[in-house]
Amino acid sequence: MSLGTRVQYEESGSARSSGVFPVLAERLSEAIDRGANYLLSLQASEGYWLGELEADTTLESDYIFYLHVIGKARPDRIAKLANYVRRRQLEDGGWNIYFGGPSELNATIKAYVALRLAGDSGDSEALLRARARIHELGGLEASNSYTRLYLALVGAVGWDMVPAVPPELMLLPNWFAINIYEMSSWTRGIVIPLTILYAHKPRFNVPDGISVETLYRDPLRKALGLEWDKQLFTWRNFFVALDRGFKLYERVPWKPLRQRALRQARAWMLEHLERTEGLAAIYPAMMNSIFALLALGHSPDDPLTAREIGEFSRFEIEQGDTIRVQPCVSPVWDTAIAMVALEEAGLPPDHPALVQAAGWLLENQIVGSGDWMIKTPGVMPGGWAFEFRNDFYPDVDDTAFVLMALQRVDFPDKARMEAATRRGLEWLLAMQNRDGGWGAFDHNNDRHFLCHIPFADHNAMIDPSTADVTARVMECLGRHGWPASHPVIRRAVQFLLKDQTAEGPWFGRWGVNYVYGTSGVLRALETVALTAQQYCQRAVEWLRAVQNPDGGFGESIASYYDPALKGKGASTASQTAWGLIGLLAASDSEDPAIGRAVLHLVEQQEANGSWSEQEFTGTGFPCVFYLKYHLYRNYFPLYALARYRNTKNRTAQFCGLQLRPEQLERQNA
Repeated sequence: MSLGTRVQYEESGSARSSGVFPVLAERLSEAIDRGANYLLSLQASEGYWLGELEADTTLESDYIFYLHVIGKARPDRIAKLANYVRRRQLEDGGWNIYFGGPSELNATIKAYVALRLAGDSGDSEALLRARARIHELGGLEASNSYTRLYLALVGAVGWDMVPAVPPELMLLPNWFAINIYEMSSWTRGIVIPLTILYAHKPRFNVPDGISVETLYRDPLRKALGLEWDKQLFTWRNFFVALDRGFKLYERVPWKPLRQRALRQARAWMLEHLERTEGLAAIYPAMMNSIFALLALGHSPDDPLTAREIGEFSRFEIEQGDTIRVQPCVSPVWDTAIAMVALEEAGLPPDHPALVQAAGWLLENQIVGSGDWMIKTPGVMPGGWAFEFRNDFYPDVDDTAFVLMALQRVDFPDKARMEAATRRGLEWLLAMQNRDGGWGAFDHNNDRHFLCHIPFADHNAMIDPSTADVTARVMECLGRHGWPASHPVIRRAVQFLLKDQTAEGPWFGRWGVNYVYGTSGVLRALETVALTAQQYCQRAVEWLRAVQNPDGGFGESIASYYDPALKGKGASTASQTAWGLIGLLAASDSEDPAIGRAVLHLVEQQEANGSWSEQEFTGTGFPCVFYLKYHLYRNYFPLYALARYRNTKNRTAQFCGLQLRPEQLERQNA
C-alpha cells in the first residue's frame, strides 16, 4: 500500500467465503483498498476534498460576454474560452446542456453570441450551422428571460423583450404572498441584482456591438415567451398581465417608490457580499452582482467590484489551450461524502486524515445569521454551506452529511464535537417544513404559484420539500438513534409516502434522478428500521427491474423530461453505487442483483483505484441546468462496495457520538 494506510475492518470468520460471489471476496477488498487510497491521495493539505464541478458551455459563453462587458477581455483568455465552446458544438450545429443530450436553444444562442464576440465570422460554417439550429429550435424569440436580459444589457434586444424585474419587489412585506423571501435562496441571489439592472437599464459597450437579428425565426413575434395562455384564468395569465402593467409603469416618469426600492436592493446586495466569496457563492448571482455594481457607478477597478471580479475568476480552470468555468465549488459537500466513504471503508476513526478533515469542517460551521432566519425566527444557527464561505446560505443536505461524517470520527476535542453536533441537529430540526419534509436552504418555501412568474423560467423559483433532502436528514437522525416512532421521523415518513411514485421510486431533485432519490430514501428508512414495509419493497422491486444487464445502474437526464425513461440509461459508476446502496438497505445481501452490481463496480475500477464517468449525474435546476461532480464517480462507489462488505460481515461501526431526541429535549428544557 503506497500510502501506508491499509484500511481496517472487523469480519466474522466465515465472511470471506460467504456471499453470492465467494471468489470476489479478495478482489472486493483490493478494490476497496485501492479506492480508499486513491481518495486519500486527493485530500488537500488543509484537510478538505474538492473535486471539479462541471456544467455546460453556457458558463463559458456567458463568461466571454462578461469579460467584454467589464473591459477585461484579454485576447489570450477569450481565445481559450472560445476553444472550449467550439469543441463542444454538436453535429447538428447546436450545443447541449448535458453530456449526450440534444441541442438546447439558450445554450446555442449564447454560444453563437460568444463566438461572435471572440471574433468568429457569422458566415463561418460553424456559426451558419448554429444559426440554422437556433431557427429549428424556435429562434431567439423563444429564448428564456435570462438570455434576453443579458442581450438587453448591450443593446442587442429591446428591454420590452425582457420580463419586468422591478426593484419595488424589495418593498413587499414578508407577510405578503409575493416577496423576496418566498423565492428560493438562489433566485434571490440572481434576481435582486437584476432589479437594479432593470431599473437602470444600462447600455454596456462591447467591441463592434452585438447583432442578433438573424437569430429570430420570425422577428414579428419577439415577445413569444410572454404570450398568454389559451385558458383565461391561470396564474400564467395573471403574471403576464402584471408584467405588462409593470412595463407601462416603467414608461411613467414619476415613480414615487423607485429610489427607496433601489436603496433597499443595493443595501441587500452589499450586505450579502460580506461573509461570502461572492454573492450566494454561485456563478449567476456573482456575475449579476458585478453587472449591478457597474450599473450603480462602480468601475471594474473599484475595490468592491475588483474584489468580486477576483472571487469570480476563481471558478476558471485553465488547461492547455482552453479555459472552462465552474458554476461554484463544493468543498464541504465533497469532504463530508469522502469522509463517510472512507469511514465505511474501515479507515480507523482516529486516522489523521479523518481528524484533520473533521477539524476543517468544525472550523467551517456557520454560527452567524442568514436568510433562512427570516422564516425561522428565534433559531440558533448551526448549519454548513456547500462552498468554502457562504455564511448567508447554509443548507440542509450539506449539514446532514457533515453531521454523519463527524459522528464516526474519534475527535480529540469531544466537547467541541458535541457542541457543534448539537447546534447542527437543532438547526436541522428547525428547518423541517410543515409537510414533514425538508427543502435545501429555506423553511416552508413552497408557494408554487410563483413558478408562473415570467422570470421564473429557470425552473427553480421555490425550494419545497424533496425526497432526497428529507431522506438525508432522516438518515442523519437515524444514525443518532432517533426511532421511527418519534414525531419528527413519523412526519418525514408521511411526506415520503405522499412523494413516492406509483411504480415505487422517488424523484431525485439534486441527483439524476429516480435512482438517486430511491437510493437515498431506502438508506434513510434502513436507519430507522422501516425497510420491511411494503412501500420500501416496491422501491426495491423497481430497482431490480431497472438494473442493466451488465449489473450496473444508469439513468439519463432525459428522465426529467419523459417519466417513461425512469431508471433507464447507460451504466455509470455513481448511479451503480446509488442503486447498490438502495438494494443493500432494503434487500437481503444474497440478492443476485446486489452481487451483479458489486461485480460491475469491481470490474470497472481503474488500476489506480478510481472510476471513470462521462455522464452528468448531478442536478442544479431540473430541465434547465445539470452538473458533473468529478468526485461522485469515486467516493460513492467506494462507499457502496464497503457497505456491501460490512453488511456481509456484520461489521460493527464506530460511533463517536450519538445525540438521541431525549438528550436534545433535555438540553432544551
